[in-house]
Amino acid sequence: MHTLFLDMSIEKVIKAQKQIPIAKKTVLNILYTEKIVTDALLEVLKTHDLSIEQYNVLRILRGQNNKPINMSLIQERMLAKKSNTTRLVDKLLLKQLVERAICADNRRKMDITITPQGLDLLNHIDPIIENKEATLAKNLTEIELITLNNLLEKYRDSNHG
Repeated sequence: MHTLFLDMSIEKVIKAQKQIPIAKKTVLNILYTEKIVTDALLEVLKTHDLSIEQYNVLRILRGQNNKPINMSLIQERMLAKKSNTTRLVDKLLLKQLVERAICADNRRKMDITITPQGLDLLNHIDPIIENKEATLAKNLTEIELITLNNLLEKYRDSNHG
């Protein structure tokens, strides 16, 4: 389990011997923070034999409110756009958390839906994940969290479009 220290600068984390240029420092901070967040979420998900990507697929399917969705739409909604959606769905099928059927409108496509077991698992995991997210954010005020989100979106937009 990771603990964030307020005085734990990225320079201390990587034991830098000289000053790091601000653009590089920003990238390093984002990467290091992503690792801490990923590790914290995996701590919860691994106890339920799920990866972050599988959890994301289940949440996308739940958002469909029992309406089937095809693989390409799942792929569009994934946070990790390069995920192998077919492999993820195959693993969820083996765990009986999703179902797959041939699309009635287009027989070349497969419709994917979440099973009752998948919904039950999400209902169990959601409060644990929300608690973990709150713990990760505990050192920041609501205003700081809003500012951080705005800055991350601005940073992403300037580099992604």
